[in-house]
Amino acid sequence: MIMERFDVIVIGSGALGSSTAFHLAKLGKKVALLDKADIASQTSARAAGLSGHLRQTEAMTKLSTYAVSKIERFSEETGEPMEFYQPGSMSCARRPEDVALIRERVAMGQRLRISAELISPDEARAKNPFLETKGILAVSYMKRDVYLEPDQVPRGYARAAAKLGATLMANTRVLEIVVENGAATRVVTDRGEFAASALVDAAGGWLRLVAAMAGAQAPVIPMRHQLMITTPLAAVKPTQPVTRILDANVYVRPDKGGLMFGGYEPDPKPYDRDTLASEFKIEHLELDISVLRRLADSVKDQFPIFQEHLDLQVHRGGLPTMTIDGEHIVGEAPGVRGLYVIGGCNVGGLSVSPALGQMLSELITTGETSHDISRMSPSRFARGISEQELQEGCRERYAKYYTFRIGQVPVPSVAAASA
Repeated sequence: MIMERFDVIVIGSGALGSSTAFHLAKLGKKVALLDKADIASQTSARAAGLSGHLRQTEAMTKLSTYAVSKIERFSEETGEPMEFYQPGSMSCARRPEDVALIRERVAMGQRLRISAELISPDEARAKNPFLETKGILAVSYMKRDVYLEPDQVPRGYARAAAKLGATLMANTRVLEIVVENGAATRVVTDRGEFAASALVDAAGGWLRLVAAMAGAQAPVIPMRHQLMITTPLAAVKPTQPVTRILDANVYVRPDKGGLMFGGYEPDPKPYDRDTLASEFKIEHLELDISVLRRLADSVKDQFPIFQEHLDLQVHRGGLPTMTIDGEHIVGEAPGVRGLYVIGGCNVGGLSVSPALGQMLSELITTGETSHDISRMSPSRFARGISEQELQEGCRERYAKYYTFRIGQVPVPSVAAASA
């Protein structure tokens, strides 16, 4: 028995799902936001909270720039509080090939009239006193990049959606997606059956599983990502920029008076469908501090602070979803009318969620979007991808997150090739 009808049901209340629910409600749609756990409690709340302008392509950079502008006026748009810091970010190159990459991206930023510039290693150290200049060949500086506590985004959007009339359904497990005459028409949950004109799969690490319930594909691999935050240190100031070492794939930023340190290991840990098909929730994620210690060792010349004995106030992790080509997945699933997918965050979902949630809402409502997201269409995977190809490509995308160029052919890492 159908308990209630909605215009759109959004499955998953992370940053992408909550943003989509808010923007749909803002467009006057009757929306339900479902989650198997508490609202906004899974990966998004455990993210690093970095939101920058420059991405791998001009199209993605334009979207990211728009997303930052929406963070800047988040309270104005949603009526919800948003505290963020805007000290900018720096990317440091230790290899000649990364110097070339930095120069390319700064040039792209300047073409797009974004405040991107090259600065000297000494200027970088002046901005971040924890950074040592040994081995650094070049540094880019993005003046207007921001960082924030990540849970503000999904929780703020979810609350704002509720104020506009959206129904929030926490701890509601989707058991079945009913497809009739090629169209997704309703969901069966452990709290009843609900109908809708459109369904949105925003299930994050469970994106593939939810899509499969409707006979659709969402070829992503969830990868464990970890970070740590030290207890307060006297020299930490919130005005110090986010700092990245490109070839080591690590980032450092101020947080709660301490330093956040995170990164992308060369031998990442994927989570397969069988593991996630159980009662798994993000709090069950197996953490491994040795991964972060190895990453810290790889930048000991640039960040010797992490060679000291530092007490930690936070060690957390999440399951960002990777795609084989590094692009997000946003749009209608091929072969199932009315089923829309938004995911494949590629460790950047939280930062771009204000823009992508709006774009998907426009697509569902009008069939068009105010920014071009055609490259993100799920239809690009219609030919199918073998499981081995998917696993290897996604491992490579994660392991070289800061240095790969979208469009390049993945070269399997040693770990991927032996997996």
